[in-house]
Amino acid sequence: MRLLRADKEFYSEVEAAEVLGMSLERLHLLLSENIFNDGSRRPEQLNFRATDLILIEFWDRTLADNKVVRMPKRC
Repeated sequence: MRLLRADKEFYSEVEAAEVLGMSLERLHLLLSENIFNDGSRRPEQLNFRATDLILIEFWDRTLADNKVVRMPKRC
């Protein structure tokens, strides 16, 4: 992950994807798999804090890691 700006409180989806070094589609996939997995729709526009980006980066790194126990999807 690139360095976060200390003076920036919120990041748009495009800025978050850029900081995380991933495509916007990859960011949307991670959000769909980890947050919006109960049938709810992802809002058209989201803003993220630095702590959100840390969690998203964790999800990106552990997506295929069998050593990490992932929470089951909500039904």
